[in-house]
Amino acid sequence: MTTTQAMQPMVLHQLPELRMSDQQFYQFCQDNPTWRIERNAAGEILVLLPTGGETGEQNFDLAGQIGIWAKWDGRGKGFDSSTGFRLPNGAVRSPDVAWVLKSRWEALSPADRQGFPGLCPDFVLELRSPTDLLSTLQDKMQEYLENGAQLGWLIDSIEGPVWVYRPGQATTVLQTPPNLAGDPVLAGFVLDLQDFWMES
Repeated sequence: MTTTQAMQPMVLHQLPELRMSDQQFYQFCQDNPTWRIERNAAGEILVLLPTGGETGEQNFDLAGQIGIWAKWDGRGKGFDSSTGFRLPNGAVRSPDVAWVLKSRWEALSPADRQGFPGLCPDFVLELRSPTDLLSTLQDKMQEYLENGAQLGWLIDSIEGPVWVYRPGQATTVLQTPPNLAGDPVLAGFVLDLQDFWMES
């Protein structure tokens, strides 16, 4: 039996004078649709490994629960893992699930909505897969907070903890919780994780 090992993303370095603009980077991602690509605040391009089937199924379930709530709630827009967000620090990140208040989304220009939206989501969720280094995801969660996220959940499907991130508060660590309450950011939403841990 082959064990999947966690790895750092492949980093493509660029000379500062040849660094792609936001539009060029967006086009680069469109021209390489089979790659999972992000850009960090230093302008380095990160090529991430695709997820396996189990992680994909878990992420589909998590996104589905949040999507149903978002449609019922009506205050914001939900996004899946294929959406890149251009953060205030210049990084382009693609959380596994994201949610943005409708007022912030509608303040963007049509062109900005079509490309990588220039904002940090109000809520982000990252699901750790066997190929993800935990430290890399924890750094990303801190980056989301520093760029304006109001709530973040990092779910470790391998070892069980869930990290809850809120600005101005210490990170909370929960061991295989049966659910997660999103108040007040995701008002009235509770993420059901009971079956998730049984399958992990």
